[in-house]
Amino acid sequence: MSTGSREDDVAIRIAGEIVVAQNPGEVMRSWRERFGISQIQLAKKMGVSSSVISDYESGRRRTPGIRFVKRYVKALIEIDKERGGATLQHLMRIYATTEKVWSAILDMRDFNKIITIEEFCQKISAKLLTCKDLSWQPVLGYTVVDGIKALVEVPAQEYTRFYASTTQRAIIFTRVTRGRSPIVAFKAMQVSMGGLKATLLVLHGSELTEEKVDKFALKVAEIERIPVALAKPEPIEVLIEKLRKISA
Repeated sequence: MSTGSREDDVAIRIAGEIVVAQNPGEVMRSWRERFGISQIQLAKKMGVSSSVISDYESGRRRTPGIRFVKRYVKALIEIDKERGGATLQHLMRIYATTEKVWSAILDMRDFNKIITIEEFCQKISAKLLTCKDLSWQPVLGYTVVDGIKALVEVPAQEYTRFYASTTQRAIIFTRVTRGRSPIVAFKAMQVSMGGLKATLLVLHGSELTEEKVDKFALKVAEIERIPVALAKPEPIEVLIEKLRKISA
C-alpha cells in the first residue's frame, strides 16, 4: 500500500469518527489536541478565524458539515507533515492492517473523557466477573470484535490491531459460547504486547449467561489480572447502540 493511500485511510477514519459522533465538536477538539495543534495554527492553515474553530469545538455553532470536517482533518494532517509527520506516521502504523482484521471489527471508538471500568459496565448493562478491585481503572475507548472471525481468521500477531490508538480500552468479543477462547486470545495479546494489556475484556453471546461462562477461564483471568465482564445476552445491535450512546 502506498503512503498516500495510507494517509487517506487515516483522514477517512478521523473524519468518519467526527461525523458519526454525538458531539462532533468534542471529537474535533480531541483530535486537534492529539496532533498538538493550537486553534490559531489550525485556523491559519484553513484560512478561517480561530473563533470559527472555537465555536465548532465548543458546540456554539451547529454540527459542521462534511466539507468543513474534511478541510479540518486535511489541515491537521498537513500541519503535522510540515513538522515531520510523527503523529501521522504513528496513526498509519496503527491503521495499516489486513482486511481480515477490519472485517472482524464490528465497531470501534475512542472516548473524549475518561470513564472507569465500573462506569463503562453500568452504561452497557454488563457485570464485572473478575478483578473487581480494578473497577477504578480508566477506559478510553472500545473495540467490538466478531469473536468467531477473530479466533478463526485473524492471525494472532494481528490481535494488537484491536487496541487501535490506546491499550486502555474495552475489547468486546461477540458470538461467545463459554468464554475460554477469548480469554486465551486476550492473554496472547498481552504477551505479544510485552505485558501491556487492554483495560477490560467483555464477553457477549446471544445465549451466554454467567452460569455458562467457563469457570477455569475466569480463574486464569483472575491470575493474569484481566478484568472480564459479561454483557447481557441481547442482540449485538442493541449492545452497539448502548456503546455509541456513551458520551464520555
